Order: sequence, then structure tokens, then C-alpha cells
Amino acid sequence: MLVPEKPWTMMLRALESIPRASHYLKGWEERAGEIPDPELRRQALMAINKKAFHCDGGSLYGLLAGRRMDDGIRFMVAYQSISDYLDNLCDRGTSLDPADFEALHQSMLHALTPGAQPANYYRFRSEQDDGGYLHELVRTCQQVLSTLPGYDAIMPLTLELSRFYGELQVHKHVRRDERLERLKSWFASNREHFPGMEWQEFAASTGSTLGIYALVSSALSGSLSPAAALLIKKAYFPWMQGLHILLDYLVDQEEDRAGGDLSFCSYYESPEEAVRRILFFFRRADEGARALPHANFHRMICRGLPAVYLADPKVTSQKDVSSLAFRIIRGCGPLTLFFYLNLWAYRRVKG
Repeated sequence: MLVPEKPWTMMLRALESIPRASHYLKGWEERAGEIPDPELRRQALMAINKKAFHCDGGSLYGLLAGRRMDDGIRFMVAYQSISDYLDNLCDRGTSLDPADFEALHQSMLHALTPGAQPANYYRFRSEQDDGGYLHELVRTCQQVLSTLPGYDAIMPLTLELSRFYGELQVHKHVRRDERLERLKSWFASNREHFPGMEWQEFAASTGSTLGIYALVSSALSGSLSPAAALLIKKAYFPWMQGLHILLDYLVDQEEDRAGGDLSFCSYYESPEEAVRRILFFFRRADEGARALPHANFHRMICRGLPAVYLADPKVTSQKDVSSLAFRIIRGCGPLTLFFYLNLWAYRRVKG
């Protein structure tokens, strides 16, 4: 199966990948409904119902896997379900304990380590009985990766991305009076590897799972060299992942203010600076994508991310964000505008 290299083929193939993701997510939704503990069940179901679009978008990476597309999507849905579930437990759950958050996110490292024995990831919280739900998600990811020839070569890269992701979730979900200092100190310890970046940009770049999906699906195709894997990692982290999460925070500013959550985009000196830096990340991500196998696929992802987030109906309800959105779309070029118009129309027709 050919990897889509044109906008229209990408959109047509999405009609194939998204239903497959929905199929697997439906299975996990049914499984989440069987969780004995009412709080864990509530958070698991809420994560699936509120964040299904993460799996819809992530399913596109399955297209990189060629004939193993189904395996790529199965892995992605399970891994993203872990991510979204844990985000809910940390963000809207009953704990503010960093040790709890660290223990929970150990599951994401185990999911990327075939043969690792699942642990009691709930050991620092009162809610314990999920009926094996999180263990099953971890094992599903491990099962896919255990069939992947040469996974050992990319595992250090996926684990690095996952460790950064887990560290972010710990620092940003602690008590409000602690989180800012923790995030800034965390960046200070990594600053030398990310010259020219601000603390909130580094944090944003760690908060995406896209690099893991790009690496795993590319490896599933059977044609990923170690050199190409490293290029993928460098293109996605920090640039593509940073673009992804900065856009996410840009459109969620009103919700974050209402919920008292950190909004990375609010730490720029001005809205104009936020636009300038988002476009800077866009250009660096596009530059990195040019050097990758199936470069046009990754460049379409780069152009699609602004369209996906800025076509969200919540943007039009925020006047300050709406004006910034137009400038970002214009700065990303005609292909982003093409994706934006199609997504805008699709979402309004779908309701």
C-alpha cells in the first residue's frame, strides 16, 4: 500500500484509517465500561468520549506502515488511550501527588518495552481496581512492538520521547503554586540541548506523542534505517511536536483560564509573539520533514496540524484567538488553507 503523498490521496486514505481507529477505540470504550472502580471508570470513559479526535488524527500515521497499517493503528489507539486516560487522572482526578503521576506514567514506558512486566501503576492513589484495563492497554502495545523486526534500534528513541512526556505530566499537574517553578527548573536542566527556546516551548514539545507514532509506523513498513529513524526523531522533537502542542494550547486558552490550568501560549509577551513563534516552529518542522522518507507525507502533517486545530468551532467563539488563527493559516500557506476549509466545512456539516 502506497503512502499518500498528495492532499487528495491523504484525505481519501483518511476515510480508511479513521474508521479503523474508531473500531479499536470502541472496543476500549466497552472495556472501560467494565472497570469496577467508579472514579477510574468515569475518567477512562470521559477520556475516550472527549478525546476521540486524538485517535482520528493519529490514525493517519498508520498509513506510513503500508501493509501493516492495521497494526500501526491498533498500537496508536492503545497508546493514545493510555495517554488520554492518564491525563484525565492527573488533570481532573483526586490526586496532586507527583509520585502518583510518575507511577502512572511508568505504564507508557512499559508499553514501549516488549517483555516488561506491568506494575501496580495506581500504587500511590486510593483508587486501585481498574479490572486490568491499564495492563491490557500496555500489553496491546507490547504485542504489536514484539512483532516489529528491528524495534530494538528505535526503542531508545521512543523511550526518550516517552520519558520527556511523562516528566511533563508530573510537573504540570502538581499544586498550582509549585508547577511553574518545577517547569522552569526542568527546562533549565535541559536548556543546553534546546538553544533559542523558551521554557514553555520546551514543555510544549515534550507533550506530544506524534514522534512515537511516526517512528513505530515507519518501522512497521520494514524500510526504516537507523539514520532515517534519527532524522524522524529530530524533525518531530522538538519542532513538529512543539507546533502540535502550541496550537493545542492556543485554541484552549478560554478553557484553561476557566479551569485554572496552565496555558503555555499565555506566557508569550504578546499575541504577536505567540504567532511569530508558532510560525517559527512550523518552518523548522517543515524543514525537518523535507529530509525524511516520504517527505511529502510529513510535510502534509505539518500543514494539516494548524488546519485541524484552527478549524475547531471553539476558535470562532474566542475573538482574540480567531484573529490570530487567520494570521497563522496565512503564514502556513495555501495547503494549510485547503485543509482548513475542508475541515471547517466537514465539522459544521457533521455538527
